[in-house]
Amino acid sequence: MKGLFTVLLLLSGLQSADLKRDSAFQEGEWFKFEMSYSGFLKAGEGTLTVNDTILNGKPVHHVIGKGWTTGAISWFFKVEDRYESFFDKDTNVPYKFIRKVDEGGHTKDIEIDFNQEEQKAIVKDKKNNKVTTVATEQNVQDMVSAFYYLRNNYDTDKIRRGDVVTLNMFFDEENYGFRLKYLGRQTIKTPFGKVKTLKFRPYVLAGRVFKEEESLTLWVSADKNKIPLKVKADLAVGSLRADLVAFKGLKHSFQIQYN
Repeated sequence: MKGLFTVLLLLSGLQSADLKRDSAFQEGEWFKFEMSYSGFLKAGEGTLTVNDTILNGKPVHHVIGKGWTTGAISWFFKVEDRYESFFDKDTNVPYKFIRKVDEGGHTKDIEIDFNQEEQKAIVKDKKNNKVTTVATEQNVQDMVSAFYYLRNNYDTDKIRRGDVVTLNMFFDEENYGFRLKYLGRQTIKTPFGKVKTLKFRPYVLAGRVFKEEESLTLWVSADKNKIPLKVKADLAVGSLRADLVAFKGLKHSFQIQYN
């Protein structure tokens, strides 16, 4: 469940940085997801909320992502995750990232301050009382800010099937390249009706959690909102699915087909 929630934070979608476009989101946007294991066992829930605030004198979006297990899964593997990102309202580059998680007793409490001008991240590991400074790539994204950056800075009108998008990411104390492959357009059934979507294949690290590098499939609304509607993941054991079940505060109209 934790791997899938991470993907939900990283992903969604997607217009071009070369010219100023209308933002895909606004303050007050809220998503709720339900997750299931192997297609039938309810596994957990997750939410994403957008707020606006001021950080060190700069206007920023403050996004809070939460994920937790429910039902029978929580009896033997309890998850309570909280992720926060403070990122610039104009450029979408992050200034602060918070990760506080408890995943089956494995806990982390990390706060990262990004100095985008000097290209470095100050990582505060509160659990182990340790502070580390790490060099970063230019305009690096954290796992939450990337979700919203892509929604505003990936031109879905020009992409072709097979195209791969890359993005500089920073997570915990490590830089890495995030890749997302475009698979085409598809109309899918959702709790709200039929919706035209863009279908993607995020590349993940095969091993303990995911079965292989191309174990994930993502469906994003093909409208101005670019919201994540469904995610499927083949795991090392079983599979996970996440579905958007509720939302509010969308900036643009949500395009639904009723027949």
